[in-house]
Amino acid sequence: MSFSLPSSLDTFDFFGFYLPAPLLWAAFALLPCALICWGLRRAGFYRFVWHRALFNMALYVIILGGMILAEGGGWRL
Repeated sequence: MSFSLPSSLDTFDFFGFYLPAPLLWAAFALLPCALICWGLRRAGFYRFVWHRALFNMALYVIILGGMILAEGGGWRL
C-alpha cells in the first residue's frame, strides 16, 4: 500500500531552499484574510463579535483550509 501526499502539501524548491507547501499557503492566505477583516471592521461587524482575535483566527483558518482544499482537490488515498 502506497500513500503519497497531495500536491498541495508537497515541498517547493525556492532558490535551493525546500519550503513546505503549508507555509506558502499560510502566507498566501494572509492577504484575503486581511482584506476581509478590514471590510468587516469598516462595516461595523465587530460590534457583534465577542472575541475579535479569536474570530479573526478562526476566519484565517477557514480561509487557509479552503485555499488548500481548492488547490489540491481534497485528499486522494
